[in-house]
Amino acid sequence: MILNTYVNYAGNCAEAFKFYEQHLDGKITMLMKHAESPGPSNVPDNWRDKVLHARITIGGVELLGADIPNAEPMRSAYLSLTVDTADEAERIYSVLSDGGQTFMKMQETFFATRFAMFRDRFGSSWMLQCPK
Repeated sequence: MILNTYVNYAGNCAEAFKFYEQHLDGKITMLMKHAESPGPSNVPDNWRDKVLHARITIGGVELLGADIPNAEPMRSAYLSLTVDTADEAERIYSVLSDGGQTFMKMQETFFATRFAMFRDRFGSSWMLQCPK
């Protein structure tokens, strides 16, 4: 059995996955746009270049995603990312939180040398930590 997370984006899935690939040492393993679908597409012409299905591997875990008309930013779920060093946590926090919304600034907590909660500019919510 495998449990993966599937994130819906409001038209910027490809941009988000390329950003995560670059800054989180990820690897996009699949990215299909609506125009590349083997069957007829029911999306409007302006969505033909939007993502039908994508897959990226980050830290050995697959994240799946797609562009969905009227998609909302993540609200009650987080992508939880654990890193090995405080410096790496600070680097990733700086990159991912830029242009987004911070819920809890990067700080030390009783369980982590660095911990933060935020939504990135693509609408994905993150918990980032470097455990003690």
